[in-house]
Amino acid sequence: MEFDYLWIIIVMASIIGLWIILYFIPIGLWFTALLSGVRISLLQLILMRWRKVPPTVIVRSMIEAYKAGLSFIKRDEMEAHYLAGGHVEQVIHALVSASKANIDLSFQMATAIDLAGREVLTAVQMSVNPQVINTPPVTAVAKDGIQLIAKARVTVRANIRQLVGGAGEETVLARVGEGIVSSIGSSKSHKEVLENPDNISKMVLEKGLDAGTAFEILSIDVADIDIGKNIGAELQMDQANADKNIAQAKAEERRAMAVATEQEMKAKAQEARAKVIEAEVEIPLAMADAFRSGNLGIMDYYKLKNIEADTTMRDSISKGTQRPTDKPGAKD
Repeated sequence: MEFDYLWIIIVMASIIGLWIILYFIPIGLWFTALLSGVRISLLQLILMRWRKVPPTVIVRSMIEAYKAGLSFIKRDEMEAHYLAGGHVEQVIHALVSASKANIDLSFQMATAIDLAGREVLTAVQMSVNPQVINTPPVTAVAKDGIQLIAKARVTVRANIRQLVGGAGEETVLARVGEGIVSSIGSSKSHKEVLENPDNISKMVLEKGLDAGTAFEILSIDVADIDIGKNIGAELQMDQANADKNIAQAKAEERRAMAVATEQEMKAKAQEARAKVIEAEVEIPLAMADAFRSGNLGIMDYYKLKNIEADTTMRDSISKGTQRPTDKPGAKD
């Protein structure tokens, strides 16, 4: 029994040792590379394990590059890109696609695009097959005050040389929206925009909106234009309401001033009556002083009284004998 256990332990140890040897010395991978025409030594494959670089990824990428005619790509560059956090297989796929599509793309440019966080294979595919981007509804107002709501389709192609440091899709949409607003705003009438929507595309394309972006704008097609509010009429109504409120405020101010003036005149009238009363009070005193000084005699006083009585009688007679029809404005 002890002899059987010993053989089992030896066999298991041999299997584990063989697996460790094959793991650090990938003979099968080396043989596959050799059959594919890629020259790489077993020592380099062993050192890749120690450098924490998966030999399978590097060897497969080297075989793909060699079969595609990209023999200029070196193993050290692939390892460096992997250690930098890049995707070696994606870069090789992109280089092969670019080579087949006659796109000038170097390994350094491809690795820079990959390390910048962009999918280099998707960028190459977009460069070959342009992408259509739908803009959100863009609202603008023509010079006649009519609001228009436009939607456009932007056909873009990836600009390989501008992928590193170039602006993204959001910037392109923002610039296109700005161009649509500017084009509609410069139109004299909304009817001109509805009749010739291609003018918007021409004006927007002439501005070179793809400068500094990772895309190249191929065309801008206005898909739909809807009529919105009459902004000019609303602004005129708001202005009219504001003018009316201002006029009402000024009228109220004038009314308040008139009321204040009326009250002031009433106060002045009361003041004048008070002065008249004060003057009338002085008359008896003046007459008494005239009696004392001899300037006024008793007969003069009686004559004055008779004149006053005669005047009062004439006034009462004239008022009592006047008919209603004699009033001003009465009809016979």
